[in-house]
Amino acid sequence: MRNHPNSFSTLAIHHGYDPMENEGALTPPLHLTSTFAFETAEAGGELFAGDRAGHIYSRISNPTCDLLERRIAILEGAEAGLALASGMGAITATMWTLLAPGDEVILDKTLYGCTFSFMQHGLTKFGITVTHVDLTVPDNLERAISAKTKIVYFETPANPNMRLVDIQAISEIAHANDTYVVVDNTYATPYLTQPAKHGADIVLHSATKYLGGHGDVVAGLLAGSEELVSQIRLYGMKDMTGAVMAPFNAMLILRGLKTLELRMDRHCSSAATIAAMLEDVPAVQKVWYPGLDSFEQHDLAKRQMSQFGGMIAFELEGGIDAGRNLMNNLQLITRAVSLGDAETLVQHPATMTHSTYTAEERALHGISEGLVRLSIGLEGVDDVLQDLEQALPSTPKSRAA
Repeated sequence: MRNHPNSFSTLAIHHGYDPMENEGALTPPLHLTSTFAFETAEAGGELFAGDRAGHIYSRISNPTCDLLERRIAILEGAEAGLALASGMGAITATMWTLLAPGDEVILDKTLYGCTFSFMQHGLTKFGITVTHVDLTVPDNLERAISAKTKIVYFETPANPNMRLVDIQAISEIAHANDTYVVVDNTYATPYLTQPAKHGADIVLHSATKYLGGHGDVVAGLLAGSEELVSQIRLYGMKDMTGAVMAPFNAMLILRGLKTLELRMDRHCSSAATIAAMLEDVPAVQKVWYPGLDSFEQHDLAKRQMSQFGGMIAFELEGGIDAGRNLMNNLQLITRAVSLGDAETLVQHPATMTHSTYTAEERALHGISEGLVRLSIGLEGVDDVLQDLEQALPSTPKSRAA
């Protein structure tokens, strides 16, 4: 673009697209085609050989998806991007590309439930060692990493308990041992954290969440170096998973990116207000939100995040029963999984998103039975506060006497 703008919102709206090259269409065209014509037989051969840029078949690339890939790459500060059918598609395509039998993956203690299940019950079936390490302490990685370690993988903030990992410190240790760093950036989005700028090799997203922002699409994205992304495209996506994003879904994510900065500002502002309120409620045993002074990793949050996100985890006195009572008493806030939508959503990880863990595994990996997860939406914050206040118990059970 002219003048080389570098503001986040301008790049999210304009990067990679010129209306004058598309008959003046302000909104990028939706390319609903499975295959592409070749100008000559020779041109087709050159495309298949990789000697000419262009599109062959929409399982490999598509102009609408290509624009989205260029946008996520620049927003993440990476060289290239890749659009996939879901966040799990992005994870599995990456892992099948970079791993082989005999390799080891080091994971943080806390992961999204389906990610945990894939790693523990999927990868291990194929001779890959999966090791969980508390990556909130970088020295733990130093002690655990070995010649077999191929990938270090983590979320920050982690779903659902908001643990943070120091991306730069972990990346320095991993790279000194010739190991890739893969970061799930779904909670933070590139507006709050850009893991590639802190050393991560691959950054993943469930684009279903904040990037789409409206709860109407399932999609995944990743970003990294041209070399790695090309490998994942041509092997992990094309051959191993077939987890290809539909062009229509790419159009919806492109639409969502245009308002990402505005929405994240509102999500973050409202979440900060609600987290502070919850911390003052006697019946609330603990609140986990990176923006609170009481959050154990608040200093890291200030270094690594531009704002503190729209996700809150908390636990009530009375554990799981108290949490269920709260959720059932809510009138505005919606009981639903997922996150990053315009609506404020509440769910119980132990019986919902993280039910793939056994009770023993949840205890080991820092997911308490009474934990409640809130995804703060875009409603008026006073309305959300009022709904929580009327649903919260007036006195804590353990102090009622």
